[in-house]
Amino acid sequence: MWNLYSPQWIENQEEKREDTLLPFDAVLLASVGFLVGIIASMVGVGGGVFIVPFLSIVFEFTSQEAVGSSLAVVVFTSVASTFAYSKQKRIDYKVGLVSAVTTVPGAVLGAYLTTLVSSRLLGLVFAFFLVFVALRMATDLHVPFLNVNLSRWHRRLVDSEGEVFEHDADVMLGFVLAFFGGLSSGLLGTGGGAIMVPILHLAVNQPMHVAVATSMFIMIFTSIAGVLTHMRLDNVKFEYSACIAFGVIFGAQLGARISRNTSGKILRGTFSIVLLIVSIRLLLKFI
Repeated sequence: MWNLYSPQWIENQEEKREDTLLPFDAVLLASVGFLVGIIASMVGVGGGVFIVPFLSIVFEFTSQEAVGSSLAVVVFTSVASTFAYSKQKRIDYKVGLVSAVTTVPGAVLGAYLTTLVSSRLLGLVFAFFLVFVALRMATDLHVPFLNVNLSRWHRRLVDSEGEVFEHDADVMLGFVLAFFGGLSSGLLGTGGGAIMVPILHLAVNQPMHVAVATSMFIMIFTSIAGVLTHMRLDNVKFEYSACIAFGVIFGAQLGARISRNTSGKILRGTFSIVLLIVSIRLLLKFI
């Protein structure tokens, strides 16, 4: 037991003061959460692509802490966005549930992999991953293995305003690739949307609006599996996550409304530009 005012006691108190969340920080976190909620809900990502670098750069979290705390926020992002998109009737629940079967074990494995990867390497992997996804969505580059047609289901969705989304979904290819969406979620704290939206749109062949909405639904299962694992690894700072989540819940509702009246091409462009900006900032931090 430490004596009062001993060096060990003083050091412990200083560490506690450093971890204390100030009112200004709480407002900042909630404000950032609101903005993240808007963009994340619009483009179908969990918000981790913004939250992880924000916590790493502004609050100097280790990459592991940023990933774990981000996933805790993504749980709220995905639930809030799913609620909004369910009212619009743009979620393909059948395809979403099939994909969730493989994203969940992927998320658990990804979370455990953070214990084997250094903070700097994890940050660099995350940055290059964002560059790849951004360029893939911006250029619509043809990748042969995305057109193997393993098992196609004819899907027809009619949203709340009567707009029809009809397509043939390559469900089995999505089932296989969704594992990597879950893996990226647990490893990088993204929720998996940055991978799942391209998979659903480019591989499964869903229209962009349906891919965005369905990605948010899948993310509920993926993020919960990932955050439970990160809790066991003591990677989650709930005080920070709660403040961001407060803003995210409201931002996600607004983002879903904006997405309804935005063309698929604009959604893809917005998705790509935001990811490139974040990836460049991360590369500058870790290189």
